[in-house]
Amino acid sequence: MLSAELKAFYMVARLGSITQAAKKLGLSQPTVTTQIRNLESQYSVELFYRGGRRLSVSEEGARLLPMVKVLMQQEADIEFFLRNCGQVQGTLRIAATAPYYILDLVKTFRERLPQVEVSVEIGNSQQVLEALEEYRVDVAASSQLLDDARLIRRVLGSDPLVLAVHRNHPLAVHDHVPLGALAGHTLLMREPGSTTRRLTEELLASAGVSFGPLLEIGSRESIREAVLRNIGISIIARQEVPHDPQLRVLTIEKAPQIPEYLYCLKERKGARLPAAFLGLAQEVSGC
Repeated sequence: MLSAELKAFYMVARLGSITQAAKKLGLSQPTVTTQIRNLESQYSVELFYRGGRRLSVSEEGARLLPMVKVLMQQEADIEFFLRNCGQVQGTLRIAATAPYYILDLVKTFRERLPQVEVSVEIGNSQQVLEALEEYRVDVAASSQLLDDARLIRRVLGSDPLVLAVHRNHPLAVHDHVPLGALAGHTLLMREPGSTTRRLTEELLASAGVSFGPLLEIGSRESIREAVLRNIGISIIARQEVPHDPQLRVLTIEKAPQIPEYLYCLKERKGARLPAAFLGLAQEVSGC
């Protein structure tokens, strides 16, 4: 299998940061730094240019990068083959932006194939699609619409964006609010890479609305808790709002539907487990 040093090189080159690469690999920063230096020392080559805190790929590193990517894909294909050969068993790995669409599918999938193990990881749209592209998962559910020739796409459903506020918030007396009513209020928003954030920013920008202080929170669960504490208001998908007497759900002007799609790499559409899950998604959605 691919050496740890080459994996470290690939992640650092791709992300441009040892910190981010270490987080992605589940390693400490010193470990990743050591792996890179060992690789350079072993072959007497400089793979990165270092200037203060900046790190950029050298000419040799740029030439090596596509070769390592091919090796990583081959390794993933071998692991995928071994994990799914033989009878319909093994592990289906799923990444999703929200649990409420995917978990119903997982429940039905497990009822039909109880011998198959399923793992689900949650992230924003950018994170789950990266996991699919890097062969860390077999299918990915995301609200981001991609027209990519490498991918198969199925529609899982859609949900309107709504405004979630605390019952004691001044806007809570309304059932519907125009976008202008949001001006000046503290807005709770997901991190960059979230489709909900992108749609919210586009919606407010189109109406020329300047909202109050932005509070960026990195998970939908934390945003719900912040709304429950009346720290601010948030535009989120309707199904993400929990049933809680302390919360009010308001419809908003020109609110778009936020879709959810299921993606799989075309090269793996014939594998038993992804194919079975894609078929189930198509059966349930009718699309």
